[in-house]
Amino acid sequence: MREKANLAVTLCNDKEEIMAQATFLDYPNWNVAKQDDWVSVFRELDSDIPCTPLNTLFMHLFVAVDEYSVGCCKEILRTVYKAVPELHFIFLIVPSYMSLGSTLITVFDQVGNIPCLTYEEDFAVHMCHRHSHYPQLHVRKARVEDHDDLMPIFMRYDTILKETYGEYFLAELIEAQDEENHAVVCEVEGTAVGFMSVCSRVNMQLLHECFDLGPFHGLCFPHPDDVLESPQDLSVRRSQDAELRSSSQGSQKIVEELQEPVSPDTMENIQGNIAREAASEEALTAVHSGNVSEPEDIEKLSDISTGYAQYHHVSSRSLASLILPEEPVHFRPIYRGASAAFCIQLFCIDEKYEARSLDFMNFVFSLFSDKNFCVISLPHLTPEFFLIQNFVKMVPFNTCTLEQDLYVFHRAGLLKSIDIRFATLLDTPGVENLVSTLMLNKSILEDLDHYNKARKDPDIEYIRSHYNIEDFIYFSHHQREEHGHMHHFALNPIFRHYTKFFLKEILRLGFKSCLYYRVYPKSREGKFQNPYAHSLTSALHYLVPVRPRRQIVYPLEKLGINAPSKAVSKDPMSYALNHTNRKLTLEPKITVNAKIIVVGASSVGISFLETLVFCSHMKFNNLTLISTHGLPGKKLLDTEQRKFLASDHCFNDKDYALMSLCSWVNVVVGRMTGIDRAAKHVVLSTDKIVPYDHLILCTGQQYQVPCPTEADISQHLTNREVPNSSQRRYTGKVPCNHFTLNEEEDCFKALTWIRNNSITTEGNIIVYGNTIDTYTTVETLLNLGVSGSRIHLVQPPPASTITCINNYSVESAVADALGAAGVTMYRDAILAQWNDGLHPDPIYSASFTTPTKPFRLQCSMFFSFCEKNVDYETFKALNDACLVYDSRLVIDTNFHTNDIAIRAAGSLTKFSSRYYSNEWTHSNFSSKEVGFQLAAAMLHLFDPTLEPVTEPPANLDRLIPMYKGAKIQGGILPGSYHYLHIAKPAIPTPLEVQMAQPNYGLELVTGSAKNGTYFRIHINKYKMVETITCLSREPFPASNYIRLFGQHEQLLNNLCARYDENLITDLYSYFTEPWCLALFHDRFIDLRKELRQILASKEEEDLPSIEQLAHQIEDEEINPTEKPRQYLKRVFEESIYKTLVERSTLDYLHYNRYHLPMYAWPGII
Repeated sequence: MREKANLAVTLCNDKEEIMAQATFLDYPNWNVAKQDDWVSVFRELDSDIPCTPLNTLFMHLFVAVDEYSVGCCKEILRTVYKAVPELHFIFLIVPSYMSLGSTLITVFDQVGNIPCLTYEEDFAVHMCHRHSHYPQLHVRKARVEDHDDLMPIFMRYDTILKETYGEYFLAELIEAQDEENHAVVCEVEGTAVGFMSVCSRVNMQLLHECFDLGPFHGLCFPHPDDVLESPQDLSVRRSQDAELRSSSQGSQKIVEELQEPVSPDTMENIQGNIAREAASEEALTAVHSGNVSEPEDIEKLSDISTGYAQYHHVSSRSLASLILPEEPVHFRPIYRGASAAFCIQLFCIDEKYEARSLDFMNFVFSLFSDKNFCVISLPHLTPEFFLIQNFVKMVPFNTCTLEQDLYVFHRAGLLKSIDIRFATLLDTPGVENLVSTLMLNKSILEDLDHYNKARKDPDIEYIRSHYNIEDFIYFSHHQREEHGHMHHFALNPIFRHYTKFFLKEILRLGFKSCLYYRVYPKSREGKFQNPYAHSLTSALHYLVPVRPRRQIVYPLEKLGINAPSKAVSKDPMSYALNHTNRKLTLEPKITVNAKIIVVGASSVGISFLETLVFCSHMKFNNLTLISTHGLPGKKLLDTEQRKFLASDHCFNDKDYALMSLCSWVNVVVGRMTGIDRAAKHVVLSTDKIVPYDHLILCTGQQYQVPCPTEADISQHLTNREVPNSSQRRYTGKVPCNHFTLNEEEDCFKALTWIRNNSITTEGNIIVYGNTIDTYTTVETLLNLGVSGSRIHLVQPPPASTITCINNYSVESAVADALGAAGVTMYRDAILAQWNDGLHPDPIYSASFTTPTKPFRLQCSMFFSFCEKNVDYETFKALNDACLVYDSRLVIDTNFHTNDIAIRAAGSLTKFSSRYYSNEWTHSNFSSKEVGFQLAAAMLHLFDPTLEPVTEPPANLDRLIPMYKGAKIQGGILPGSYHYLHIAKPAIPTPLEVQMAQPNYGLELVTGSAKNGTYFRIHINKYKMVETITCLSREPFPASNYIRLFGQHEQLLNNLCARYDENLITDLYSYFTEPWCLALFHDRFIDLRKELRQILASKEEEDLPSIEQLAHQIEDEEINPTEKPRQYLKRVFEESIYKTLVERSTLDYLHYNRYHLPMYAWPGII
């Protein structure tokens, strides 16, 4: 019951003991009416009770400790009414012969009887009204004598007003009321508990300059002289087809009707027009969702600005922050009509009555009968309180310098009698008006037609197996038909605060318990990857993003009939999944308006954003990424079998599609050139500024253009005779055929150059560097058809004795492959000149010095992979901002720079010298884990549900954090070798030196590197897998092998013993056997934690836990006669622990059988 409840409240005492629990749903608890049609039954019961789905819930369960049941019941009901401000009635239905008992009878009154639908029996209907527990507040005009009641409330929150305007500022404000200024209070039992000051004078010019008010016609009444679109847009508009034009004109007419003053008497009459025919769909609610899964829409919408219905799309949250290198000046409408808004100047309410803040609105709108909008501006770091949660947050323009957020509420948002029903074909004209300005309006209308013809449930087996939906639901408690798929959600922004109610009604009327919404990515050609791509949804922030699950790569041929179903094992569909269910419809989210700016789309930055976005109980309204090329994952090279750059296996194109960060993160395309710490904004290369509250620097390091030594090779100089230019920065013009590859866009440009300049058939290519990317680039060139004889791999003198591969067997195989392909290698060569010292653009030749004699190569294309470093523009921005920089940006263990508002992470940084750990930097760790830890540190600032951070002891304050995630690199090396290296974070050390250590452990190797069958596993002294190296001519499941890291060798089916007995001749084959597939499962780590907890817990009173026994043996507190391992094994088998472990393991296999059908369990045979 709790799984499908709309609201469940549990009451605990100060010892966390449960005292009472109540469960509430939005339909009757007995079969007295259908779930989707109970309203008519209850209205027939008593027409004086105005119950609606919006203001009514049903109590399905109440349990309490007898001694405190009455008090618990009243406290729970008060909490429910406080949590759901729209709620007025709670019904409880019981058989007529049954008594409510001494507890519930104190809060429920019987209002009648209704018959059962299925058998002859009457049921008694009992009702609990809001006014008995958390009543609506009485609102009236303020009087001077209210001063003494209100001042303590004001002083509890702020003393600035009193210090600025004097002790009696409130009395003076109340006395100064006139036709334009009003002061109102809400009172309880004659005592004022809240205050609001409103004024009809609003600086409309300032608001028009700073905010996109198009969704509400500029908060003005329509005027014949309004300029709603530019002349260019007007000519385009006139060229559109007649049908679309007439639809748009009809929409504008409705908008104009909406702008007329609306009196309370006529609100109910216009409800149908607003709900079904309002011309604006998403407006600001789409802004807050920031869903830009359709970039094609954004490009078109940026050119449209034709009034209330059309122009509002420019205010898309992600578009509003999008800064392109050459940003066009967008047209802004000019409104000449009178102001239709009044503003809230001052507002305060006692915390106990804060949930009733909206009670003010009916009264203040009655004071301004000629106004339709109420606005309030707040500092953007102000936490969202109850009142503004019902307002629409407006989106500022890029040029806005106002440090305030603007919130708007429309008079019609006070409507309460909203009717929600199934759509029919008769609704098509109304829906057409509603969505006429959307770029996907045809898709919406087509889907509406399909909906009326056939309804299709989501592929729930696929969703369960590929997404962590069980983070939010107990899957087995929901029937297949209770899962629904939401294609579109179009809502007038006036009713944005009812979004949760609409979602709740969709579930109730559709007999659903879960809803899913998919966001598809855009393909390279600018079209959607899936023909069923949906429109933007204004409900996105009321859904929760669902994390994708890591999938096992199955050896399907070897498994045969024991393979998972096709619904599980088929190729994943690339879409991001969002979800809601009954439990979530009334659950609030913590809203964070702080401007969090991330500079750099590195793996650290993406991991940081991913962690914040997937905090399901939080809503980050101002996440912004500043990146040279925007978000990664554009699949520019999706048709290529080879990648120029090696991979760190943190994220790939599919991961980016499954996250859909563009739905939640503003993207600013540009380069950071400055940081103004005083003004707290970032300066971009376009001279635009991006303000921040928290700045996250994750730019990383990039390959730089090498600076030639300018040595004249005609003088036969050697390396020892030329100046060291490694610390010099190249300042000249970068040649057009010189490429430094750092991102996918750089690789795409190089690929385009190769194809456009016939590089595959003529001209030499020089690859300069000694990193692993040089090898992957050479392999890519060979794969593109470039002859090996025209590829020259030039390696500069190594900076250390550690090579990029650090494995002689692999290096030898790669060197042999390069030789076989005809690639010429040069070692210890330093770049001397381009074009013999003449103008270097383009490069025709390159000269190098060596320890012996120099050489010169003809060149059509030059790839540079010299040592990575911090980009000069980034360094200059950091240095000019006076951030401490010592070869890297200096941070402490909490990621702080010397500015508390600026954090940094990744290879850009180094730890402060006070930690005495110069060898350790973030470069030694997994970028994905570093980004996660950075987000975890930030979340303590915003998430009140987290335990407060305790200061470490003084002796631990100087220890740097040691992350445990594997450091990974992989790619395709020359010879078509598929390469993967997985290792624990460590200070780089030559492999030979590592193996010479006495506590190194074991090395298990099968196959040969030259034959492309090489598989090496290093088992450390604790019998844990510490390093994995694979080199194969055949593709292998890298994601599976990554899961082996950190596992005990006995967990791998006694790997060491089998290897010593020569039972394992091929580790590739060994890890495709069915027994090991559970190790690759994403929830196997949860099983390990559960089993560990069982062994650590004391399950039997007279015996210590297995973990305690192990410690006692280690401390020699007990001395068993047998070997310790045999003793522990015997105790384990003779105690309850064996049964518990077996039961837990079998439950794991049974619950995940859709992924692991190859395992047997009792009863399957």
